[in-house]
Amino acid sequence: MEGEKRPAPYEGLFADGHLILWTLCSVLLPVFITFWCSLQRSRRQLHRRDIFRKSKHGWRDTDLFSQPTYCCVCTQHILLGAFCDCCGLRVDEGCLKKADKRFPCKEIMLKSDGRALDAMPHHWIRGNVPLCSCCVVCKQQCGSQPKLCDYRCIWCQKTVHDECMKNSLKNEKCDFGEFKNLIIPPSYLTSINQMRKDKKTDYAVLASKLGKQWTPLIILANSRSGTNMGEGLLGEFRILLNPVQVFDVTKTPPVKALQLCTLLPCHSARVLVCGGDGTVGWVLDAVDEMKIKGQEKYIPQVAVLPLGTGNDLSNTLGWGTGYAGEIPVAQVLRNVMEADGIKLDRWKVQVTNKGYYNLRKPKEFTMNNYFSVGPDALMALNFHAHREKAPSLFSSRILNKAVYLFYGTKDCLVQECKDLNKKVELELDGERVELPNLEGIIVLNIGYWGGGCRLWEGMGDETYPLARHDDGLLEVVGVYGSFHCAQIQVKLANPFRIGQAHTVRLILKCSMMPMQTDDDISSTSDQEDIKETE
Repeated sequence: MEGEKRPAPYEGLFADGHLILWTLCSVLLPVFITFWCSLQRSRRQLHRRDIFRKSKHGWRDTDLFSQPTYCCVCTQHILLGAFCDCCGLRVDEGCLKKADKRFPCKEIMLKSDGRALDAMPHHWIRGNVPLCSCCVVCKQQCGSQPKLCDYRCIWCQKTVHDECMKNSLKNEKCDFGEFKNLIIPPSYLTSINQMRKDKKTDYAVLASKLGKQWTPLIILANSRSGTNMGEGLLGEFRILLNPVQVFDVTKTPPVKALQLCTLLPCHSARVLVCGGDGTVGWVLDAVDEMKIKGQEKYIPQVAVLPLGTGNDLSNTLGWGTGYAGEIPVAQVLRNVMEADGIKLDRWKVQVTNKGYYNLRKPKEFTMNNYFSVGPDALMALNFHAHREKAPSLFSSRILNKAVYLFYGTKDCLVQECKDLNKKVELELDGERVELPNLEGIIVLNIGYWGGGCRLWEGMGDETYPLARHDDGLLEVVGVYGSFHCAQIQVKLANPFRIGQAHTVRLILKCSMMPMQTDDDISSTSDQEDIKETE
């Protein structure tokens, strides 16, 4: 219409500019805020890691505590902070430096050797005591108030109310509590250090002051085994024992960790292995190296806390099928103190190449559980290869067993190990054995196989003597395939029992076959000779 006035061109451009400006602000501002927050977070993490590296405490940062937790410095409730997995100290993130200066951690060795073995005072830490604890003075529950209150000794684990804490109790000597027979006192290590300077090695004199019941315990935990519980268990054991007794085998190999036994009286030490059957075998190999070095008198007894997937050796020795935190760590230590020693057969597996011009040295393995050629070794080989590629995906026992099931189902269709009787020759104690149409041969030292199956005894009315792990005999069985293995595990079928022997010899005539010795998995090549002797 003629009467309407059109807007000037610059007014439209001005409006469009406002729109573009606001659009840019709405897009860039959140990006800038996100970038700034991530920058501040990374700075805080670097600052925290720097404190952790320089600190004498074993700090672990967390925003999730199992109970209401209060800072030992500012006494406020902690939402984001850290805890020491040696002394149990808990602090807010902003109080880390103050806590380092104000509170000393557990002393694994005393600074001076002037103190006697029986004169170590309590080391009290205030607040965050266990909810089930009671006061040593009035016998009432501690830690029940919603604030930082009450004290706990980080050595003997005794707790006391604020109002019950007396000067006499503060200066009272610590007896190391319930687990005093398992703890290596800091003063003992100080005295040992002094004796070594004086070139003395008679440690029994020092140990006599600690009593005849003193059987120090060394913890060897694999933080990568099974359900990845090892990291948390390491912290719980450090709180109850001397941190010098607790090792992560992924950082300190068992060969080095077991050298601590040489600083203890002869035949007094015990070792608790927290891991799967592979970790137990690793530790037992380290024990064999101690024998080679002439340290037989320092060899410890070995207990097991099963963290792996199968845990057949642990089950055979009476330590259970798997640990998932169902009992407290303190009860685990009680079980170790009450345990009796038993014997275990261990076997040498030698793999040699049968060629006229063979220059390769024979391969030797140590067998504790079982040796196998066939489908179960193939499943273990496939599982091991995929776990090495992505270890974080194999942190659940149920998931691990599901992966085994998948590979077993795959082998039922492919049958990579069929006609095994045409590919191998078997000798038991030097006598040739004729084999039926099998896909796998399993040589057993222990009673359990495949995650809890009693393979040798089987099921049904057939009576077979129980397989023993200390009779000097190996049980040899055959399986007809992966599906047959699955039937045996659910007790719907029996294996083909070949026999028992002191010496087993397998001659691989052709082709490639997967081989498994405990958790050492490989693939055998043409014309190889496999022999097992005690």
